[in-house]
Amino acid sequence: MSDAAYSTTNAATAAETPLDKIDVSDPGLFRDNKIWEYFARLRNEDPVHYCEESRYGPYWAITKYKDIMAVDTNHQVFSSESELGGISIRNQAADFILPMFIAMDPPKHDDQRKVVSPIVAPDNLARLEGTIRERVCKIMDGLPRDEEFNWVERVSIELTTQMLATLFDFPWEDRHLLTHWSDTVTAESEVVTEESIQARRAELRKCGEYFVNLWNERATKEPQGDLISMLAHGEATKDMDYKEYLGNVLLLIVGGNDTTRNSITGGLLALNQNPDQYDKLMADPSLIESMVPEIIRWQTPLAHMRRTALEDIELGGKTIKKGDKVVMWYVSGNRDDTVIENADKFIIDRARPRQHLSFGFGIHRCVGNRLGEMQLRIVWEEILKRFPKIEVVKEPRRVFSSFVKGYEEMIVRIPS
Repeated sequence: MSDAAYSTTNAATAAETPLDKIDVSDPGLFRDNKIWEYFARLRNEDPVHYCEESRYGPYWAITKYKDIMAVDTNHQVFSSESELGGISIRNQAADFILPMFIAMDPPKHDDQRKVVSPIVAPDNLARLEGTIRERVCKIMDGLPRDEEFNWVERVSIELTTQMLATLFDFPWEDRHLLTHWSDTVTAESEVVTEESIQARRAELRKCGEYFVNLWNERATKEPQGDLISMLAHGEATKDMDYKEYLGNVLLLIVGGNDTTRNSITGGLLALNQNPDQYDKLMADPSLIESMVPEIIRWQTPLAHMRRTALEDIELGGKTIKKGDKVVMWYVSGNRDDTVIENADKFIIDRARPRQHLSFGFGIHRCVGNRLGEMQLRIVWEEILKRFPKIEVVKEPRRVFSSFVKGYEEMIVRIPS
């Protein structure tokens, strides 16, 4: 059956779709920004929802905050292992599995995660802050006034690509490759062909070749503070095979790129959609501190994480069977008003702004969460120093994906 046959985007409304036919994994619903009423219905009527047919096969959709927490914090039953399918609803192909520490269970997960975690230790973040601010200032000072331009390309992508190049100590003149490879990993097509699958693999092999050369160069030198050197010298990672190394590199690229990049865009969009909040921010820039985690909740840059059940278990009155695919929809849990007050509203001075699921919980909680928050904070500090309100002039073009909740284009204008 073709992927198009699984599309629910032509359904009249979520209310008219039979409950057992609701498939919130349809990337078209995310691209068209029509996902919200489907999630609201599942939270109200069937929060632990079995979807029998989708472009990714059958899966359980977990849509409420507390149920998501129950799955996310129980790694003994809900596995992340790449051999079982990994952490995305889209299975890795059996002949092209790329292990990575986010798609591992303890103890191997813990050992590999420890190798790279010093990059985001508080003292290193303090050192990075000046570099980030310098780059943000340069990007902001180069933006045109009274002229329409693509915020995603000029600001969000450029800043996160520069940050990634710094963390990897990646050749500066080739830094655009990092964005390209990140997009290659996460991109989905409406029609998947054997040709497109092989083209994607060829691109990822190019990425592998490039990073193997960097590994070989760093492994022969004294350990340094960049991610490749950390992996090359780390006790738990120095003997990785090629696929495991490539898997971890791609994890770090996507983790450092898509999340911050789409929050930078999503935050500006949210303020434009909620002008009362933009007014509040302009009147009191100290609200950046609570606005940053609210942007991350509101955007939820990674819409879901997936697990595989290692045994039969009951959740929300349903029996999940051993081997079942279980998808935690962070994007839905972040709009659960039984836990988060006024969850459908963007409120930059929330009392508990960090009460959200965007970074995950348990052993797989996002290792770079503080770095992402710091980048967003600096972006908004420098925006408020320079500009009046930045205007979003038309509806953004969103990514065709139910994993990365992001933007391809957002046209803005900065009044003089």
